[in-house]
Amino acid sequence: MKVGFGTTALARSIARGGVDGIGSYTRELGRALLAQGKIELIPAGYRAMVGDGVFPGAHPPVNLGRHSVMTTLGAVSSWTCLAEKELVAQHIDVFHATDHLIPKFSGIPVIATLMDAIPLSNPEWTTMRLAALRRWLLRRSGGWADHVITISEYSKQAIAEHFRIAPERISVVPLGVHRRFFEQIDRTTRDEVLKRMGLPARFFLCVGTLQPRKNLDRVLDAHSSLPAELRREVPLIVVGRAGWGCESLVARLRALEAEGSVRWLEYLPDFDVRALMQAASALVFASLGEGFGLPVVEAFASGLPVIASNTTSVPEVAGEAAVMVDPCNSGEIADAMQLLIDHPHVADALRAAGLERARELTWEACAEKTRAVYRAVLDGSCRH
Repeated sequence: MKVGFGTTALARSIARGGVDGIGSYTRELGRALLAQGKIELIPAGYRAMVGDGVFPGAHPPVNLGRHSVMTTLGAVSSWTCLAEKELVAQHIDVFHATDHLIPKFSGIPVIATLMDAIPLSNPEWTTMRLAALRRWLLRRSGGWADHVITISEYSKQAIAEHFRIAPERISVVPLGVHRRFFEQIDRTTRDEVLKRMGLPARFFLCVGTLQPRKNLDRVLDAHSSLPAELRREVPLIVVGRAGWGCESLVARLRALEAEGSVRWLEYLPDFDVRALMQAASALVFASLGEGFGLPVVEAFASGLPVIASNTTSVPEVAGEAAVMVDPCNSGEIADAMQLLIDHPHVADALRAAGLERARELTWEACAEKTRAVYRAVLDGSCRH
């Protein structure tokens, strides 16, 4: 089977110097598909191209076009004309659009990955311009995909409702956690990372871009309500770049840093994030809305107890392996933080349950289920 594989978002994130989100999904899924040795992968980029080393063993990348979908309403059809000619010449069996640039072909089935429906269901969680663009683009192009892959049952329901796509045209394929998160960093090296950053032996950890739906203000409220001695001994460490709409949050973080109860480390290399996950007392993931919630599974694989939201996709991802809290109730979040500090046996039980859950959510499993969707679309058992 030959698969055209959309890589535009990945190429752009590589060019920016940091791969996350959709770019990370594209890279890890593509590599896992190739590692299974059962398909031929043709990376296909729109304006931005991935280098030869991104997907070892893949065909040379195909350039899909020169027009910008951001500025021209006719860009999708212009792209499609050029892309189909290139891909037909490659004898593509199916095209997998892994990002929001979803082409429409007359002779090649198109499978689109839609992570969530947040731009449509909760436009207040993104910028007005970006929300409007994504609403137009996703409604227009998401509906013409032959089949849709999404990452949770919650996202499937939201996509069916907001995109008006029949549920039988949507398959759920959970994301995977990279095997490196299971690899334990030796204690001496972890301690060196903590010393370099000036961190204590115990701390709560938050990981993710600073933006309204991540709900960090309520996590700060929760931590601030803990006894003063506990806040000093177990500070809150925040890892993540500043996103949109977080000006007041950044000011608050800086003020709490001056008090000594919070540290904001902004961007960290992957190794340092893994070291912090293996050293922390708990991950606090109180997001208001997720299509999946990958940091929860990365924490599980790292052996880190998790405090997680009881909303949207997070409960189905976490299963029984986390302390679930109402993300709108800072008191519940604080109680969970206190629980894991006061009762080490609870934290130990969560570590064991989390590792078991993480072993179910690998990129190998994601690739196998994705390949099954390809086959089903081609043989007609997936409804178009």
